[in-house]
Amino acid sequence: MKLSDFDYQLPKELIAQRPLDSRDQSRLMILNREQQTISHHRFFELPELLAPDSVLVFNESKVIPARLKFKLGNGKGEILLVKPVGEGSWECLVRPGEKLQAKVTVQIDQELTFYIKRVTDSGLRIVQFDCADFNAYLKKHGHTPTPPYIKTEVENPEQYQTIYAKTEGSVAAPTAGFHFTDRVFSGLKAKGIATEFVTLHVGLGTFQPVKVEQIEEHEMHSEWFELSSDVTDRLNRAKKEGKKIVAVGTTSVRVLESCADDKGLLHAKSGETDIFIYPGYKWKIVDQMITNFHVPKSTLLMLVSAFVGREFILEAYEEAKKEGYRFFSFGDSMWLR
Repeated sequence: MKLSDFDYQLPKELIAQRPLDSRDQSRLMILNREQQTISHHRFFELPELLAPDSVLVFNESKVIPARLKFKLGNGKGEILLVKPVGEGSWECLVRPGEKLQAKVTVQIDQELTFYIKRVTDSGLRIVQFDCADFNAYLKKHGHTPTPPYIKTEVENPEQYQTIYAKTEGSVAAPTAGFHFTDRVFSGLKAKGIATEFVTLHVGLGTFQPVKVEQIEEHEMHSEWFELSSDVTDRLNRAKKEGKKIVAVGTTSVRVLESCADDKGLLHAKSGETDIFIYPGYKWKIVDQMITNFHVPKSTLLMLVSAFVGREFILEAYEEAKKEGYRFFSFGDSMWLR
């Protein structure tokens, strides 16, 4: 399939620049795969709309302040941590690339010095940080790593976290979970709807742009994940009982599908996944998903196209544009069922 098959035009004013004050007031577009219908709701209605035998699976990874800004000569430099690759070493995106080449050492301040060990084939840098307590330094000096289409820094880092974020490690938020509030969770509990949690530390695999025209040639960047044995057992039991597995976000989808065998049975795992889901993919475990509206030509748009069909998802995006939906990380939500 061609990259251009997953393109669409979006007015800039529909790209949400900040979250709503009340997250669960976001809009919820429901796509019914079987009936090929589209309906419009508000997210706080979700507990009433879900079947009682649904099981929601969330990614509880927490975003770290992964962006470091510093003076570089007479200009400015920036590092975005991608993922750890050893003691004190990280795979990173850097700017400006022409000045931050292999074997360059930069002293940011009295607390932190970094050394660029090498440049990877994909242009990333393997960076060694010399700091007494790097995690403490990040918490003090790091910035929230919002996507480039968000033009202003978030006022409060908690705005770019889910309320259930727990395990630190992501450099981008699993944004489908933004809409879940205490009120929504209370509604789920009152209806007896089960909730389970997995971990995937969001990195380049989720948001790296596709640069090849034939999408099958795209190579995903791997991301670390974990599916625990107790969650695995409960999900396998739920699936056997005919309950609907509802993945909250594409990162939860990727964990579950990475851990499922061809018979639809989950196996507890932790490690790296570079699973790339695009149309033609044979689904193993996920029955439904909750997700946001995705960037044109992205692997995320390809993933949801694999779930409901490319033409149907693009038709829904066109309707969302006409209805004034808010797009991307801080935008509105879809429920694909």
